Amino acid sequence: MSELNHECGVAAIYHLPSSQPSPLAPEEGADETSRLLPRMLQDIQNRGQLAAGMTTYNPERPQLLSTLKDVGTVAEVFRLSHRGKCEAIMRDYAGRAAIGHVRYATCGKDDRNYAQPFEREHIHKHKWFSFCFNGQLANYAQLRAKLLREGEHHLARDTDTEIIMHELGRELSSAGSATRALPDVFAKVAAQFDGAYSLALLNARGEMLLARDPLGIKPLCYAIEGPLFAAASESVALLNLGFEPSNIKSLAPGHTILVTPQGIEISQFASDKRRAHCFFEWIYFANVASTLDDRSVYLSRTRLGEELARMEISENRVPLDGDTIVVPVPDTSKAAADAMAYELGIPSREGLIRNRYSGRTFIEGGRARRMKAASKYTPLREVLEGKRVFLVEDSIVRSTTMKVLLDRIRQQGGA
Repeated sequence: MSELNHECGVAAIYHLPSSQPSPLAPEEGADETSRLLPRMLQDIQNRGQLAAGMTTYNPERPQLLSTLKDVGTVAEVFRLSHRGKCEAIMRDYAGRAAIGHVRYATCGKDDRNYAQPFEREHIHKHKWFSFCFNGQLANYAQLRAKLLREGEHHLARDTDTEIIMHELGRELSSAGSATRALPDVFAKVAAQFDGAYSLALLNARGEMLLARDPLGIKPLCYAIEGPLFAAASESVALLNLGFEPSNIKSLAPGHTILVTPQGIEISQFASDKRRAHCFFEWIYFANVASTLDDRSVYLSRTRLGEELARMEISENRVPLDGDTIVVPVPDTSKAAADAMAYELGIPSREGLIRNRYSGRTFIEGGRARRMKAASKYTPLREVLEGKRVFLVEDSIVRSTTMKVLLDRIRQQGGA
């Protein structure tokens, strides 16, 4: 169960058959569309820095699906800082369709076997697929036990992603699956799932499927312009690719998008009157420039800051004078801190400077995590000394980082 409770990011791109080049990448032909995928993954790198990968589809090569994945950042996996090596990768994995993933897990598993996408190769094209997944299945343990009980299945990883791969593979091997539409196959499999997810699937027929869980807990956005279709966990990846903001939409909960050479089809695979969101998306994980379900992440965080200010005004616990400041824990809590300070009429100051190469720390454990937290932020004594500090933090999980921060702000910062 150690592999559950993780945040990741998915991305997908597809150049539909057309005599016209994509208006967003006119210099690249249809079979070079996959070059855009690493750029999309970089824009959602905030969702995962542990591993990255992509699978591309190209009907002109013997290996219809080809997967590159490894431990590391997007720049490391795709060798973006080395022009020659990056260009060789782009040539080798060139395709008209691609899916990709960035991974960020709560456990210490940092081997390549856990990197996504997961590819299941098969001699029959409709059974040969690759997919990537962001989410968590609450009934993972039951599904795992059922899978092992019902046949001679071997599970090499402790992850719900592998469970999904095997369940999809079983359904695609059932009678008549070759003629069934991919959304119907997924709907049958998804009926077993209790959880939150968004996923992207690509098969050797050149069919791409995107899906979002029935409650809409995990985000998934898509856009279409001319022959180019793209989807990602966050809108910022589509916006930076050049899609018009008005063309970027959130996929409705319980819906799939099927993209094939014949066109694009959106359909519903599950219905639920309830709607839910992962609150961590809004206050921490998502890029502040993203819009999720038609709501700006930035504006949502400022509203949280305004609410904090109203709570403080009503309780009137701290003097709001020249010796009181608001300090955000960089970087994701800055919008809330600035809004809080504005409402209170006191300064918002950067009293903590973050080491931008230390990564996020809540995935660490024990002593290592405390040491990393201590090296992650440097207090500015010139800002903090003698001040009363409202410290605005948006990612308190175990309070390990918070305890270290409070000690450093008092001892080194003089607050």
